[in-house]
Amino acid sequence: MKVITTICIVRHGETDWNVEGRLQGQTDIPLNENGKRQARKCGEFLFKDKWDVIFTSPLKRARATANIIGAIIDSPIIIKEEFIEKNFGDAEGMTADERESTFFNKEYPNQEDQESLRERLMKGLQDIEAEYPDKKVILVAHGAVIHMILRMMSNEKIVSTETRLSNACLSTIKFELNSWVIADYNQVNHLS
Repeated sequence: MKVITTICIVRHGETDWNVEGRLQGQTDIPLNENGKRQARKCGEFLFKDKWDVIFTSPLKRARATANIIGAIIDSPIIIKEEFIEKNFGDAEGMTADERESTFFNKEYPNQEDQESLRERLMKGLQDIEAEYPDKKVILVAHGAVIHMILRMMSNEKIVSTETRLSNACLSTIKFELNSWVIADYNQVNHLS
């Protein structure tokens, strides 16, 4: 079976808002020291393979993760707007308790709708598949983005209510025989 494109999706390293349980969305929060350490561990783990390119969300936490990995594996880095985190509207910056007491059923005013998120992620993936066929690609992104990609690739079998993606986890998808398949997801062994 010929694998056409392999994408290792890396969730960005930890931020202070991750520790506090705050919803970040498109609020541009930097990595904390542990997040930088996690990014180094990702780079050291990924160093054993040859990677052609790293794509990253434009947000600081993803870009810093990509830069740390890129310095270790010596790969070029391309910022790709399609993979910016979902905009959670009025809920950004709130803890889970604050969101629960303020909004009903995760219906946050002014948030990006699921269909828009799905469309921009599919466009981003199609761009990568078209521009980097037969290549090994790293994509540094965010929790809601990765969840949506996994949901799309698994026909909704992998959903965010059942799977919490760890900071700096690795998930691998492959484009083969004209469709995307999930090789693995939420891998964290490299962090221990």
